[in-house]
Amino acid sequence: MVILAGIDEAGYGPILGPLVVSCSAFSVPESLLGADLWSVLKKSIAPSRRHLGGRLLIADSKKAYSRALGTSQLERTTLGALRCLGTEPASYDQVLSYLCPECLSRLEDYPWHRNNNGCSISSAAADIRIASDVFMDDMASSGIKLLSLRSFCLDVAHYNKLVSNVKNKASVLFSTTSGLIQNLLESFPKENLQIIVDRQGGRSHYRRNLQRMFGGLELSIISENNNTSTYELKGDSRTMRVHFVTKADDRFLPVALASMVSKYVREILVANINRYFLGFDSSLKPTAGYWKDGQRFIADVKTIIPHAKYDHNQLIRCR
Repeated sequence: MVILAGIDEAGYGPILGPLVVSCSAFSVPESLLGADLWSVLKKSIAPSRRHLGGRLLIADSKKAYSRALGTSQLERTTLGALRCLGTEPASYDQVLSYLCPECLSRLEDYPWHRNNNGCSISSAAADIRIASDVFMDDMASSGIKLLSLRSFCLDVAHYNKLVSNVKNKASVLFSTTSGLIQNLLESFPKENLQIIVDRQGGRSHYRRNLQRMFGGLELSIISENNNTSTYELKGDSRTMRVHFVTKADDRFLPVALASMVSKYVREILVANINRYFLGFDSSLKPTAGYWKDGQRFIADVKTIIPHAKYDHNQLIRCR
């Protein structure tokens, strides 16, 4: 058996809301490492909303989410996966407590993030239980098991502090990704690891970054090309391979699941921002936080609700 993990982010480009990086990890038979897990698990999951039936949608979050449809599929899949891990959160605060507990104390400093515990989850629990049970049974029949889901949520003030320290948001993303890899190393101290990361910023060379983050491990370059950069790190009688892959969230199920979880956590927190400021004036148009629309939202806040008090460093991300 091998640990197969996928890492992806949501919110790298926006001006408002957090950057969220997540990791999903599965135990997989070596014979299935190169398999299309969507085909292996076709009874319980699907890569698109079409002909979904009662299955869970696991896909690149850009395909799973739209502003028109909202977070329903992101929520259904995230909660279904969490149930596979033995937890059934009833509120957004409980979701965050499981996925990214380190961020909770920081979120308490934001006026718009203080009431997550009061925001109950409205998804149909019975449907999620059924879909989750089918997913677990389908995985078990192929010798697969979901082992963990983990997120690092960089709220705006924390993100700004990190970027200010290193002067480079790409370095912040890589160090956060490395934190998730380190978490895998600590969580699975004896198992060999195969980790797939959605390629970051179009780069194809990651040796120096990996050596800086994992200096205690022996590093070898397996390949570096336009589509995939693979590195092997050895130490403590086991091997880890890290693959940086173009469009990995479209090609590898663990990365797609991480993509959806990241997007779900981000959308929870962006919704808090909209809820807070629309509480001052409901005519204010909500924002998704991306650059152009985020600037529009900031200008509207200043014009429509100039009396609303907020800390710029908690609302607006540095570039």
